Amino acid sequence: MRAKTILTVLFLISLAVAVIVVLRAMPTHDVNANNNPPKDEVLVATVSLAAGTLLRAQDVTWQSVTRPAEPGEIFRPSAAARRVKPEIDEETRAEVYGAAVRPARDTAAGEPIRRGNIVKPGDRDFLQVVLTPGARAIAIPVSTSGASTGLLFPGDRVDVILTQNFKGESAVITRRSVSETVVENLRVLAIDTPDAKAQSGSFGRTVTLEVTPQQAEKVNVATELGKLSLTLRSVSGPDGVLITSTAGPGPTTGVKPTWAGDVSPALGGAMPEKTITVQQPPVEVVRGSKREAVKTE
Repeated sequence: MRAKTILTVLFLISLAVAVIVVLRAMPTHDVNANNNPPKDEVLVATVSLAAGTLLRAQDVTWQSVTRPAEPGEIFRPSAAARRVKPEIDEETRAEVYGAAVRPARDTAAGEPIRRGNIVKPGDRDFLQVVLTPGARAIAIPVSTSGASTGLLFPGDRVDVILTQNFKGESAVITRRSVSETVVENLRVLAIDTPDAKAQSGSFGRTVTLEVTPQQAEKVNVATELGKLSLTLRSVSGPDGVLITSTAGPGPTTGVKPTWAGDVSPALGGAMPEKTITVQQPPVEVVRGSKREAVKTE
């Protein structure tokens, strides 16, 4: 009986030792992995992005998130971008800025930007995705030397300004040049420099704008009348409300034309206006047998 008890105790001790050895031998990284899943630095949305939204710099940023299931669909920073965080590298900017969110691919704030969820300028269905229902797209040549095209990005809002110069002696000097806002608050859809003409400051840059049918007609006429340039508008309206990059043509305020004399009052004294004297023919007065020519003033 005593021997049996001793054997039982030894067996239990051996079993306990074996359990301890097995537990110590088991890897612990699996448990830690569940508590601390691997993370990646990826491009995410800073705000909610609805279908048709044109991505701008303020819409995206790098952020450390749980490693996505499809890593090939997301954007990762290059080695250079990691060194200068939070800057977005040039390759990513070229692929993301100006791209539009596809229909039914809305992206919530904090979610990764996926390649399959966006469409880029130049893709066949880009304009179909980005255009507001009922709106039109029109491409116009603008002056690269006189416009702020170097500051423009898709999604920005602009005014179209027409500048005309009138020649001939019949034009008063203070009225020989005029600049006027043709249409206001248009959304930029795409910006393209088709050839090397843009480098010389001539009409070489093409900007695609979202317009109503009537605005499209005004812009077409304006291109025949003179030089077009664009001015960048604030991202907020006069009431301080943020204007999103998905809205259609915005409201207009109405701006009066600016003439040369309005800019330079000195033009009014640069050349005295000619006074034209009209010579009236003399009036013939008959008194009896006498005829007399009388001049009138």
